[in-house]
This record gives sequence, structure tokens and C-alpha cells, in this order.
Amino acid sequence: MSILGTRVLRIEDPRFLTTGGVYTEDVVDDRLTGACHVFFVRSPIAQARVGAIDVTEAAAAPGVIAVFTAADLDGLPDIGPMMPGLVNERMRRSLLATDVVRFVGDAVAAVVTEQPYQGEDAVELVGVDYEPLPAVVDLADALADEVVLFEEAGTNVAATFGDPAALDEHLFDDCEAVVTHTIMNQRVAPAPMETRAAAAAWGKDGRLTAWIPNQGAQGTRDSLASLLGIDVAQVRVITPDVGGAFGAKFGADPEHAVVAWAARRLGRPARWTETRQENLIAMTHGRAQQQTVTIGGSRDGIVGAYRLEILQDAGAYPRIGAILPFLTILMTPGPYAFGKAEAVAKTVVTTTTPLGAYRGAGRPEATAAVERAMDLFAAEIGMDPAEVRRRNLLPPFTEPHQTAFGALYDTGDYAAALDKALAAADYDGLRKDQAERRERGDVVQLGIGLSCYVEITGMGDGEATLPEENATVEVHADGSATILTGTSPHGQGHATAWAMLASDKLGIPVDRITLKWGDTDMIPEGGGTGGSRSLQQGGAAVQQASVELIEVARRRAADELEASPADLLFDAGRSAFFVAGDPEATVPLARLAEAERLLVRTVFSAPGATFPFGAHVAVVEVDTETGKVVLTRMITVDDAGFVLNPLLAEGQRHGGIAQGAAQALLEEFVYDADGNPLTASLADYPFLSATEVPSFELAAMATPTTYNPIGVKGIGEAGTIGSTPAVQNAVVDALAHLGVRHVDMPASPQRVWRALQAARAGTSGGSGGSSPRAGTSGGSGGSSPRASTAGSA
Repeated sequence: MSILGTRVLRIEDPRFLTTGGVYTEDVVDDRLTGACHVFFVRSPIAQARVGAIDVTEAAAAPGVIAVFTAADLDGLPDIGPMMPGLVNERMRRSLLATDVVRFVGDAVAAVVTEQPYQGEDAVELVGVDYEPLPAVVDLADALADEVVLFEEAGTNVAATFGDPAALDEHLFDDCEAVVTHTIMNQRVAPAPMETRAAAAAWGKDGRLTAWIPNQGAQGTRDSLASLLGIDVAQVRVITPDVGGAFGAKFGADPEHAVVAWAARRLGRPARWTETRQENLIAMTHGRAQQQTVTIGGSRDGIVGAYRLEILQDAGAYPRIGAILPFLTILMTPGPYAFGKAEAVAKTVVTTTTPLGAYRGAGRPEATAAVERAMDLFAAEIGMDPAEVRRRNLLPPFTEPHQTAFGALYDTGDYAAALDKALAAADYDGLRKDQAERRERGDVVQLGIGLSCYVEITGMGDGEATLPEENATVEVHADGSATILTGTSPHGQGHATAWAMLASDKLGIPVDRITLKWGDTDMIPEGGGTGGSRSLQQGGAAVQQASVELIEVARRRAADELEASPADLLFDAGRSAFFVAGDPEATVPLARLAEAERLLVRTVFSAPGATFPFGAHVAVVEVDTETGKVVLTRMITVDDAGFVLNPLLAEGQRHGGIAQGAAQALLEEFVYDADGNPLTASLADYPFLSATEVPSFELAAMATPTTYNPIGVKGIGEAGTIGSTPAVQNAVVDALAHLGVRHVDMPASPQRVWRALQAARAGTSGGSGGSSPRAGTSGGSGGSSPRASTAGSA
């Protein structure tokens, strides 16, 4: 009987629950003996010219070994943007700020000390002459180009996507009802449990060994080598345990390169672990996308046209966040069969923390936009939002469906997911409860929010590169096995899942299979873990390697048993070959590994990305006197194809749902008008804890893909993508009968209360945030620029 599809307990957990994980700060290695400690001097001003830097007092402080500035790093390459053909190449960054700092937290110097406790005092002794320049926080101000962050670029526009002239001015001419609204998908901080860190040591052979928490050692190695201006072969990256990443730990950051450079310069190993405040202000942020949605159609609920206009905040330096509107545009129509659709985007730089990937990376933004649009349209025509969705969802398909935006959906049955979620939630019963509360005029009102989504997972590196991953499976003479993988777990349960796949084919018990990853000398190639790619590519590679290993072993067993390979059968129950018709003539895999290593390395290549989908129903209670929102129920269908291990899949769903709900209700990284961060500690940047969320109700649905032999799609980001708009829609739904049409995220008590007051006063349509909000990561009002198109449906 196959163990695939069963609830196998995580084999990773006993170590974490007993001795604990070994994170970068915990690494003990002879090569790190005598390591010094690096601390960064960070700008307290959002934008300023950097004059003289006085390191005299700091250099004389107890325990200080050295103080370095950008002048000391002269000769190292500067950092250009990702996709330079698309992003303004003049917006460049140095490892330490040279002439200008562009956000609070921009590093201007590095202090190196003997002991870690000496660094925090020493950085305060570095004197920096700052000449303040105007901050650019609001997106409309950035777009106006009155204050330009990069003089050499001459503009704050980092990237555009397509031609604004291609927008169809007659797109909505045939629509009976049209509604438009500008909304803010706010800036959030990934805030992983483990902050960024690094440890670096140079060997006598001139090679660098760096321990860095990351999502893919191979990409981090390549990035680090590039930042240092050395050959990739000179760098070895080792990944210890990683305490969360959420997209923000791909590649190497400037601080990692400075730590490695300092170790080489000083001739001794060096270490760095950032503080929580540093993490909140200097690690890349996510989202920060202003969206203007316009949707129109007939009053019978059929959407005829949809337009999405995006203004993306890139932060101070264009990183991956600058190009994420590409993925938002790719997924513009979501699961819907709109008659016509178009999307435009423009990215601008601001004097704020740079934007990077954050769980879902562009796809949650697309879903949030279209799902708010669907509710706005439903309200405009007076139709139930579930019915509007049902009338516009694509019909079921088993052959790939090509959208006008370039996405090729593999398989889907979106209406079935919606119906399953509604049934699990008792949608009719919820609407009845809501109607009764409204009729009674209860202070606490009920809100029901929906979202339908489809996302892209397991993408390749580009249009010409198919998604692929490598794996090595080796059986040892003692009957155990080892797997090497190019993926990189940081909580997902890879050790369990990969062992299940190998065990299913080889018959070796799961607890006798060891997974290794994250060492570029051991595994020089790999795509890492991100974009929900791991199981469908890395896991498929493990399964493929196991199958191929059986065939290698079959030839050896034939020699051992003096039989034809065609006459041998493999019994996974005994992990042994036997001769057909003579089950007593056997040879176990372990014996075949005694004389010669028994291993196979393979590369699995998929024909394309997969597209998981689902539907979420959120139920909230809103106190109309105080604005307080309580999430009471969350019912989800997240169809990611075949479920290898329900325990692991449910863990991914629970975490994603909580993270998405937190964005809808609580999380927002806020700046004042001068670019000062106002949420630079966990006292000011709130999360949802177990006390603020209900037990999630997970309904099952599985539509396998044909793109890998396991039939799996990605599951790591699904919960985040579906839950955020469902919760936001639920909050608005609770207040709709009072005149509220929109509440920007997060739906804090203050924002909800203000929306209610505006509705009662008959101003702003009770939008709760449709006008610019001074001092945030970008205003939410006005019209977004029409800067790029990606196609029309």
C-alpha cells in the first residue's frame, strides 16, 4: 500500500522540539573560530547628501577592530537593478551608501568589534554629516518627479509595462453599469522569526565559505559572488536552518557582501545578525501597490470589461519588487471569463525601504484587485456577490486554457471550488443571520466576504527556460538512503515529503532516509524554494531519481542472481529484487550498494507552470460603534492537485490564511511625511496571533495536473492569496447597508470607524481610505497612471 496521500508525521519536528534548530547565529565551526562581529551604521534620515564621516571616536572605542565606509570598499561593483532592460539602469546602489542615502536604514558604514556586545554602542560613535534632502513618500509625489531620487536617472519612474496609448478608451462603452475605485494594497514587512544573518570565512585557498539563511543556496552563491566581483567558483554557501523567509531571503543582500569583504580584509572570520528593528526597516518589504480598478457589465451580472491600473512602489532602490507588476498583470483576470480586459503598470522609487518578494509576490495583488472589483460591481447592480462570481467564472477545463495576458492555465474547475466553499460555509444560513442582525439594528454586524483565485506556481526562469530541478538519491549498504535536493526547506516539511516519495518507490522506511540541501559544494545547482515550486519540481525530481535508481539496481541484481533483468521484479515491501516465479531468489537494494555506490542524479523538467485555484469565505463581526473587527470563521477550498501529505498541506494552508488575514486586518508598514518609519518595532507592527484567528475550516478538493507525475501544484502561497480579499470584502460587506462601499486595508478599528462616520455624513461614499493618506507608504487616492498594457481579453 502506497504511503502517498497519507498523514505521515513530520520527521523534522523531533529535532526542533528537543535540541532546537541550528540557525546562522548558532553555527559552530572551526573555520569561524575567533570571528569578529559586524554592525552597520544606518541613516536616520530618509534622504540626504552624505558629507564627512568621522570614525575616529568609534575606532577608539573598546573592542573596535575597524570601521569601514564606502571609500574603503572602492573597487567593488555597484548594484544594478534586476532585469536592466526593463528597469532604469541608472538607479544603482553601492554596498555602503556613498554620496546620498535614500531611506531610513540605508547603511553608510560598518563597525567591526571583537565581541557582539561592543557593537551597538560603537555605531553610535560614528559621526556622519548629513545634508537633508526632501523625502518622497507619497506615490503621487514620486510620479510628479519634482524631487528626483537619482539625478542621473532624471526621473523616479523605474519601470513601465507596455504602452499607455494602447488603452482602449471605448472599453466600457457597451456596459450598462460601470464602477471604478482606487485601492491600496499596503506595504507590509515580512518580519520572519529569524532576522537576516551571515557568517563568513576565507580559506587558505582563497575561497569564501559563507553561512547565510536563504531560500536557495545556489542563487545566494551567485548573487554574493556578483556583489564581491569574484568568480562563482570562489564561493561556497552553506544554508543552516532558516527561521522563515516569505520571499525576502532569496539571493544575497549588500550586508552579506560587506560581512564577507570585511572577513577578507581583516584576515579573520566575521559574523553579523541584524536586530529586529534593523530587520523591520532594512529588510525588503512587500506589496505596496496602488490599484485603480474599473469594472463594467450588464445588470444581469455578466462582466463585459475590466481594467487594472497599477502604481507600484519600488522603495529606494529597484529590486525584485520593481518588476512584480509583471506577475500582477499576468494574472489580471484571475479565474474569470471577462469579455474584455486590460492592465497597465508603472513603478516608481520612493525614499522608503526597497520592495522585494513577499509570499505570493505579485499574484495576491492581482487577486485582491479583481476580487474587490467583483464586489464593487455586485454592489453597483444590487446582486449577490456569490452569484456575480458564478456567472463569470471560466467553465471547467482539462486541457490548457490560454488567457489574453499570456498565462496558460493547466487544469481548473473554478465554479466547483466556489460551490464547495459556499456549501461548507452554509452561505444561505449566513445571509439569513446577517439579514436578521440588520433588521434588528444590532451594534455588532455580520460580514461575509468571498474570493475566487487562480495563481501561477512553479515558474521557469524565463520564457525560454522550462521549470526544472535536480535530485540525487543514494542507497547505502546499511539499508538507509540519502537524498540531495536543489530545493531549500525553511519550514515546509521537505524532509518528510521527499522521504515519502523515495520510500514509496524504494521501500526504505521514511525514518531511514536523510535529506541534504543548501551546500553549494555538495549540490552546485538548484532553483531553491519560492513561487510554490518545490514539490512539483524538486519532489518530482526525487521520484524520478528513485525510479531511475531501481533500473540501475536491476542490472546489478541481474548479475547477482544470474538472471535476465527482464525477469526481475522489485518488491518495495522488502526493498529487494526477486526472480519472477521464484520469490525466494532475492537480493536487497542494500546488498547491491556494498561493492559500488548505488546512486542516481537526475533533472526533472516540467512542460510549464501550474495554476492552483480555490475559493475562500470569510465571516467577520464588526462593532459599528468602535470599528473593531473580529474574524469568526474562515472557510477555504485550496485546490493544489494531488495532496501528497495532508498534514503538510494543511500546515501550509493554515500559515498562509493567517498571514493573508493579518494583512487585511492589522499589518501595515507606515512612514510619516518625512520618510520616518512609524512601525519599526513589533510593538507598533502588529501580527495576528492564535488568539485572533478562528480554527480554519479547510474543505478538500483536488484537480491533478499532468505537468508532473505526482499530479501536484503549488500550495505554499494559496492561503495568502485567497484570504486577504475575502477578509477585506467581509469587512465592507458588514457595513454595506450603512453606506460604506470600501475600506482600505488594514481594516483597523480607526479606519473602519472613519468609514462609518464618512458614510453617515454622506462624504466620500464611506470609502474609508479613497483619498491620499499622508505619511503612509503611498497614497490611495487619485487616478493611477496609465503606463503599461499586457493585453486585452
